Amino acid sequence: MSRISGWARRLTAVLVLSGAVVALPVQEALAAPPLTTPWTAEVSPDNALPEYPRPQLVRPEWQNLNGLWQFAATGSITTPPTGQNLAGQVLVPYPIESGLSRVQRHEDRMWYRRTFTVPAAWSGRRVRLNFGAVSWESRVWVNGTSVGTHTGGYDPFGFDITPALRAGVNELIVGVYAPVDGAGAPIGKQRRAPGGIFYTAHSGIWQTVWMEPVDAASITRLDTVPDVAAGQLDLVVQAAGASGQQVRAEVMTGGTSGGTVVGSATGAIGAHLRVPVPNARLWTPDDPFLYDLRVTLTGTGGDTVSGYFGMRSVGKAVVGGVLRPTLNGRFLYQLGTLDQGYWPDGISTAPTDAALRFDLEQQKALGFNTVRKHVKVEPARWYYWADRLGLMVWQDMPSMRTGVTPSTADRANFESELRRMIDHLRGITSIVQWVPFNEGWGEYDPARIADLVKSWDPSRLVNNNSGSNCCGFDGGNGDVVDDHIYVGPGTPQRPSASRVAVLGEFGGLGLLSPGNQWPGTGFAYEMTANPAALTDRYVSINEQLKPLITDNGLSASIYTQPTDVENEVNGLWTYDRRVLKPNADRVRAVNRSVIQSATGLVTGGLTSLRVTTPGHTDRFLRHQNDLARTDVVNAASADGLKLDATFRVRAGLADNACVSFESRNLPGRFLRHSGFRVRADARDGTALFDQDATFCVRPAQAGTGVSLESRNLPGHFLRHFSEAVYVARSGGPNAWDSAASFAADVTWLPATPWWRSGADLTVGAAQSLRVTTPGFTDRYLRHQDALARTDVVTAGSAQVLKEDATFYVRRGLADGSCYSFESRNFAGHYLRHADFRVRKDARDGTALFDQDATFCAQPPRAGGTGVTLASYNIAGHAVRHYAEAVHIAVPGGPHAFDNAVSYDQDVTWAVAPPWAP
Repeated sequence: MSRISGWARRLTAVLVLSGAVVALPVQEALAAPPLTTPWTAEVSPDNALPEYPRPQLVRPEWQNLNGLWQFAATGSITTPPTGQNLAGQVLVPYPIESGLSRVQRHEDRMWYRRTFTVPAAWSGRRVRLNFGAVSWESRVWVNGTSVGTHTGGYDPFGFDITPALRAGVNELIVGVYAPVDGAGAPIGKQRRAPGGIFYTAHSGIWQTVWMEPVDAASITRLDTVPDVAAGQLDLVVQAAGASGQQVRAEVMTGGTSGGTVVGSATGAIGAHLRVPVPNARLWTPDDPFLYDLRVTLTGTGGDTVSGYFGMRSVGKAVVGGVLRPTLNGRFLYQLGTLDQGYWPDGISTAPTDAALRFDLEQQKALGFNTVRKHVKVEPARWYYWADRLGLMVWQDMPSMRTGVTPSTADRANFESELRRMIDHLRGITSIVQWVPFNEGWGEYDPARIADLVKSWDPSRLVNNNSGSNCCGFDGGNGDVVDDHIYVGPGTPQRPSASRVAVLGEFGGLGLLSPGNQWPGTGFAYEMTANPAALTDRYVSINEQLKPLITDNGLSASIYTQPTDVENEVNGLWTYDRRVLKPNADRVRAVNRSVIQSATGLVTGGLTSLRVTTPGHTDRFLRHQNDLARTDVVNAASADGLKLDATFRVRAGLADNACVSFESRNLPGRFLRHSGFRVRADARDGTALFDQDATFCVRPAQAGTGVSLESRNLPGHFLRHFSEAVYVARSGGPNAWDSAASFAADVTWLPATPWWRSGADLTVGAAQSLRVTTPGFTDRYLRHQDALARTDVVTAGSAQVLKEDATFYVRRGLADGSCYSFESRNFAGHYLRHADFRVRKDARDGTALFDQDATFCAQPPRAGGTGVTLASYNIAGHAVRHYAEAVHIAVPGGPHAFDNAVSYDQDVTWAVAPPWAP
């Protein structure tokens, strides 16, 4: 074929059929896609996705069958048009609805036809025909002989076509039935009539088609499961025609052709081979190291394939009293995007491999470490790039139709396709979670399905139903409880004893981008006016995640979404991938700070540092008589001890990329080392002090938590040793450098601070709380008819108003490190929140009331003097006056009283003398 240089070029297709050269009818100007991408013009019939499509089972010899095929719609796919030219053309592997396919319309049934010649060098071997994916039912003929059928739109399949081949030119015909939402098969967000959150269908062949020669005994699949604890790879090799043969597996670094073998094992086909991986370098988002794998059948022919894998473990564990997901035994907050995988030119199929990689590269560059692949399965190379780039993946199962109860046959098919998806993707390192259902779409038996998925793959977490809080129903089991809150983040559910808590969808901030949009009217969950406003809102809602992580046990969040999709304009990038809408530096900075906050070390926030050494995990770092040490701290401990064990995290005094720890109860005093001993001393203004008081956060050397390296003594870490605390170097000359239990001793778990208030009020004092918002500073918080509000109070005000505006400061009813406010004129009545409104109610003896009536005093958000009163049990919310009423509010939340305008001033209250002493 000649290269097509533009969409308007006239094309004459020449195909070889039965040895004759046949010219197809001239096709007039090609219709352009509704919207192009930077890669659209790079696509032509002779370079349509030329890369080898299956990175985990690679053979060096293969023939790509992508390119122009003949095409025709049909009413039936039972009788192939053998030896007949078809009137149209389609560029494989782009789905027929896409502009890149050159068809650009939907058909329920269709024929594909082309010819091919088997290379002479393949003589004497079997020939296998492979399809990456075809939606939905496929029937395949070679030279008029049926070679196989397949149903399922998202899993690869193939056939041994050797018996149907003949010398010279061969004819290949594929019939496809693609009912989309006209039937009950899994379809994800595809619709024949797209609109709203549902998109254009992708029918027919939509992933690469290729042939390869194989021996009569050949390897068909490699199932890899890393076993980090045992230091080995659990490998199961599937093969055809290899009964009784052995298989040899070799793990390498540096490439399969000339790499260094680090471990090998030999065993039976279908058995679990334990291949040693000594001193494994673990895969993480920060270090996505992959090992190479070479597998060979040891019998006649010796079929050999190559692949790869990463060593990592996925699980869940109680960290600081909260159930968290773990990667390699450590909690890492999963900050991701809702990646739909749609393209304006290729619909479900990225125009090029560079384009496929681009989306993941850009998400990683913006500071995300996770991708939720939303109700779609991608080509194998997408997962390869996720593995290579270091992005954890939540893999959704494409959902069935919405609003239709699936039939018995639909359910059986769904479970079959679900199992095939898991088997197909089992060896993908980056996948950490399976999501069988989304928001109840086509949902049934969620508890049984979750258990079924877990039985198929116990090595990953299973998310029963993403978004069960809003639109589905929850089976109550699985490893994850998952809320969807738009715009959010709201207040997601807390984790339970068996399920970690995640925010599976939130965000959806929109911005129109004329010239870079899909035809139609753009919409989003919340529109913004310009890039600066979009950036501000993105930063605002992500900042709200931090208290949810530290106080509510949130372990992951998924932002909607990385790119616009058709008429949804809530992407960080435009649909054509030409414009990044928000400011990249600010997005990256807040994303990284959210992930960092999950360590418990939030700059400006309070923390307590718990010992992680087994047998001593009830001890915390504290200061006493100027020296740092560890002591047992618990709920019954004295206030002084709790205060000594609480520190405010500051940007590093000598390096703001690191941290310093300021005493909560002795402001201006910082943890610093002097003569290797760690102490709490007053900052003296010298550069040496600032260096001694600066520690850089490093990954935990043992288990979960952080290790804190001295800024000016590299290689020395904050360590407890015989109750005292030092900066120590493993194997150094001092007693506290002992290598015994060093890794555990230098690992600290930042925990909820023992003293949760960052500002002090006088317990027992009568106080009044004055508004600080400019223009309203004559107003005070008061109660009236059981509701809290603000009113002007002066010396001439009525006595009852003065009493209503006066409260006694009490120790927090739910936590003595916080405060409660008892009414001056209604003894036993306290300010509390109910459904976000602040009111005055009689204490009813319930734990919920006590929590609702407890507020932790923090430094004023607006600067200056005063306090901000943070809700004890609704993370991120503070007491705010808004249009005279008083609520607990979060900046930029879903309610009118969450308005970000003047939020910082509105939640800052001046502590004033009481109007009614």
